[in-house]
Amino acid sequence: MSRTIKQTLQRVSAPEPRQGEKVQPSRLIIYAALAGNLMVALTKLWAAIWTGSSAMLSECIHSTVDMGNELLLLYGLRRADLRPDRDHPFGYGRELYFWSFVVAVLIFTLGAGMSIYEGVNHILHPEPIENVGVNYLVLLASALFEGASWMLTMRKFKGRKSYAQLPEEVRRSKDPPTFIVLLEDTAAMLGLAVAFVGIWLSQHFNEPRLDGAASVVIGGILAVTAWVLARETKALLIGERAHQHISDSILRQAAGVKGIAGAHGVLTVQLAPNQILAALSVEFEDALQTPQIEALVIEMEQRIRRVHPEVVVLFIKPQTPHRFRQAMHERYDPQDHQEDSVPDFTATPGQAPP
Repeated sequence: MSRTIKQTLQRVSAPEPRQGEKVQPSRLIIYAALAGNLMVALTKLWAAIWTGSSAMLSECIHSTVDMGNELLLLYGLRRADLRPDRDHPFGYGRELYFWSFVVAVLIFTLGAGMSIYEGVNHILHPEPIENVGVNYLVLLASALFEGASWMLTMRKFKGRKSYAQLPEEVRRSKDPPTFIVLLEDTAAMLGLAVAFVGIWLSQHFNEPRLDGAASVVIGGILAVTAWVLARETKALLIGERAHQHISDSILRQAAGVKGIAGAHGVLTVQLAPNQILAALSVEFEDALQTPQIEALVIEMEQRIRRVHPEVVVLFIKPQTPHRFRQAMHERYDPQDHQEDSVPDFTATPGQAPP
């Protein structure tokens, strides 16, 4: 095949990302969480200064760190929307994943680290809590603020899924801001419960060290939350594929174009929650000439983007089924025995798009 035909077939198309289509991260959730954490942080700080509670100070630190995290997520969303340029031809979508990973690091270093430090310091140098009733009022007010944010985020993230499906949904999600805010709010609610128990036990048994122990437990909750967030955002940051149903749909759309002998496979990378790069392997009928092949490429692009506007970068490569599978086996680790490690879908012209 001539160089001209290869240049025609291996096209790169990177239009400006379309906002508000298919998978758009929800800024409303972040704004709601930011407003709630601001109110909670100020209330907890006032209570910590007045009563001298270590657990309450840890909760104040927790809310302040959450505010900083939400500002970073908003910054990441803004950066991810920037148009592609000469130095970044695929756009800036992964900035969102980078700042999401930074958020996980901050939760661990600032949130968990400072809470554990404050708790250990209070255990070593215990001081009784004063005006304990103020702490209970603040915890109640904080639970209302955090609970409202948690319910809004949960409704957005859960949809029609059951609660048992949520851990798997976090793992599969391509939208870090939503599940980060959800996990932050969940950790906050657990932290409030631990702070309440710690304050009550320290008063009931007249043992201030129990208040410090509650602060250490809060730090542990934040550390676990940070670990989960770091694990999930790292996978997206280094290049995670799109959902399998999207790959299958892209193949069906390509196979439905008259003149395509077969669509053998597609490799995808999630650039951002609403941006996907796809590399498609197809086989053209032998009798086609270059202008006809170019027209088919354009038709495939149009059909795929009508169904999946989030596919903002599309490569199309001509390959026989044998060469495609050979390339996949050469590319993937032979020790990788996952069922979906090498695509097992060869579409034919008889398969109509959905």
